Amino acid sequence: MKNPSSEETIASNFIRNIINEDNRTGKWQGRVETRFPPEPNGYLHIGHAKSICLNFGIAEEYSGVCHLRFDDTNPEKEAQEFVDAICDNVRWLGFDWGKYLYFSSDYFDQLYTLAEYLITQNKAYVDSQSTEKIRERRGTLTTPGENSPYRDRTAEESLDLFRRMKNGEFAEGTHVLRAKIDMASPNINLRDPVIYRIRYAHHQRTGGKWCIYPMYDYTHCISDALENITHSLCTLEFEDHRPLYDWVLDQLQEKLPCHPQQIEFARLNLTYTVMSKRKLIELVEQKLVDGWDDPRLSTLAGVRRRGYTPRSIHMFVERIGVSKADSWIDMSVLEDCLREDLNEHAPRRIAVLNPVKLIIDNYPDDQEENCFAPNHPQKTEWGKRTIPFTKVLYIEQDDFMEEPIKGFFRLKPGGEVRLRYAYIVKCVRIEKNALGSVVAIHCTYDPETKSGTDGAAKRKVKGNIHWLSARHALNAEIRLYDRLFTDPYPDSSDKDYKNALNPDSKTTIQAYVEPALHKTEPEQCFQFERNGYFIADNVDSQPGRPVFNRTVTLRDSWGKVAGM
Repeated sequence: MKNPSSEETIASNFIRNIINEDNRTGKWQGRVETRFPPEPNGYLHIGHAKSICLNFGIAEEYSGVCHLRFDDTNPEKEAQEFVDAICDNVRWLGFDWGKYLYFSSDYFDQLYTLAEYLITQNKAYVDSQSTEKIRERRGTLTTPGENSPYRDRTAEESLDLFRRMKNGEFAEGTHVLRAKIDMASPNINLRDPVIYRIRYAHHQRTGGKWCIYPMYDYTHCISDALENITHSLCTLEFEDHRPLYDWVLDQLQEKLPCHPQQIEFARLNLTYTVMSKRKLIELVEQKLVDGWDDPRLSTLAGVRRRGYTPRSIHMFVERIGVSKADSWIDMSVLEDCLREDLNEHAPRRIAVLNPVKLIIDNYPDDQEENCFAPNHPQKTEWGKRTIPFTKVLYIEQDDFMEEPIKGFFRLKPGGEVRLRYAYIVKCVRIEKNALGSVVAIHCTYDPETKSGTDGAAKRKVKGNIHWLSARHALNAEIRLYDRLFTDPYPDSSDKDYKNALNPDSKTTIQAYVEPALHKTEPEQCFQFERNGYFIADNVDSQPGRPVFNRTVTLRDSWGKVAGM
């Protein structure tokens, strides 16, 4: 699928500049091969969308390929559920990996063989210290580490122990395999990092074949090389890991087909969200949200259910750009991209969220007529839909004010408004219940003012409100979603992000929608005029029993609303 943002002028960035220079010098013979390497231990979030769009998008721009590779080296936390969800997310964003689907577990045999080779070259050794001792001897940012007492084991002894680790002769935590680099290195990642550990865990793909598993830093670079990746794009937190990436590949250069180039870019930091996988898991497992696809979450499953579109996410990623410096992006930037996309592509419909009856006293009781509304005000080719008009209607409670404030141009006692697509009406009296709340508004209508007629053009009123026929309106569940957190930086510094949870982030109401929405299919998006953009929920909505999620509100000001 063509990246939607590629139809626009694509801004240059430092990654494109690197690739352009590589192509100019013939470094990779014009080849561009990237990869997106998620861990299948959770659901992807909006930050991953930036990496997906970048890796797949860059490959597409240069007529290359992008691999989807699952880094499945931690069997205790991985599941097929996450693999399936990630594949679905990537496809939803419009990308296809074709035949280039890989798993790090595909390379377990080769990774093991290469680890044995490092041992024979005195570049790796089996360490029998406890995890705590290894951590104590690692040193700090200001003090060097200390050599392990097992660092000078002979290659023969380490090789024997490593093979016995593989054969399941030792308990977890008794031995690890470490790269032999430099315990005094100013880069802590080079202080003899662990590259294999013992884990007695069933692997979702290899079953019980292995009881030792390679670490990410060792696996990732070798997997890149085995797949002939040219440009290994990763987020900025891996910049300090690049020397280790290069060290491993340098030691194995005779055994591998190439040495990919790791390039780091700034991750996405989005206000009013948390994107830590640990915190997302906490939110789900502690039932602070309604699952991984809760529309308030930053997961891709969540934003999809909320109503975000692939086009809007592509637009957002291109708009924020790619840089080497971490920064915060305000949620409003993402929301504006969504509004821009939905304003263009979402059909218009009417919903009355907080209804009050409007009764037209001089309209015949049994009369019914059709009014016609455009499916999109700027797209005449989309045609019009029929909205039935009757004596008893529903309007929004906010469209009536018994004691109007200055500048209120909607319905008020003695005042006139246009019922959009229909007639001008005048409020003549109101009914209240025992509590003093307005339960019905009585009006008269001017039959010469129907929209689209000559009479309509002759009479002008300032107010214009939407409505639905009480006889034909369809009941619908509406879920009004807002930001999950009240604090723009809910997990910065030493805050407890849970204290910033927004108690009003989800409100469920019963409302009325126009009958044209009776056959709505899940994931259909609409602009509910004056109320915002909504999507038919992809889990609970059914034809005839629609459930709509508010995607985002309109950019409107009181009294000057969009779409009127």
